[in-house]
Parts: sequence; structure tokens; C-alpha cells
Amino acid sequence: MPGFCKIEKGKLLLRARVTPNAARDAVEGSETRDDGQQVLRVRVRAVPDKGRANTAVTRLLARTTGIAPSAIRLTSGATARIKTFCLDISAEQHPAVLARLAEIA
Repeated sequence: MPGFCKIEKGKLLLRARVTPNAARDAVEGSETRDDGQQVLRVRVRAVPDKGRANTAVTRLLARTTGIAPSAIRLTSGATARIKTFCLDISAEQHPAVLARLAEIA
């Protein structure tokens, strides 16, 4: 399992470092922060205004993992660069999603 993911109470949690206002939308892989925390680096073209960047990240994560955008919700960090997303998927889907994320990392 990638270091930026964890399973808690049957839900898959993903930590991401988001850069809004980027030149392109991209999931760039994992990064280890100075504090040792591992995050998934994500860049989106959307501006950080009224949740537009958060929505763009949700859509990008959905395309990357192959799950519906409605199954991804922001659980913490709405106004911060480091965000936690909860992927509301069944336990049977965890291996496939984790495999896709591991390819990126």
C-alpha cells in the first residue's frame, strides 16, 4: 500500500498535497515531506476560489482511480495544501484502486 494511503474503518483515506493554478492537471506521484509524512502530489488548473480546486482534484482522482467522483469526498484540509480525501468504495475495490495508485507512486 502506498504511504499516502491508509484504510480506516473500512474506508480508504488518501493524503494529497495540492497545487492549484497549475499549468496542467496531473497526479505526479508520491512525495515524502520534511516531517516524514508521505503525500500524493496533485496539480490542478483550477483556482482556489469557492472550492473549485477541490472539485477539480476530486474529478482528477476519480479519473485516475477509475471510481465515480461521487465516491470521493474531501474530509480535511479544505483551505490547506495538504488534504485528506475519503474514497467510499467497497473492500473488494480496495486492491484495484490501491494498484492504480501504486503505479503512480
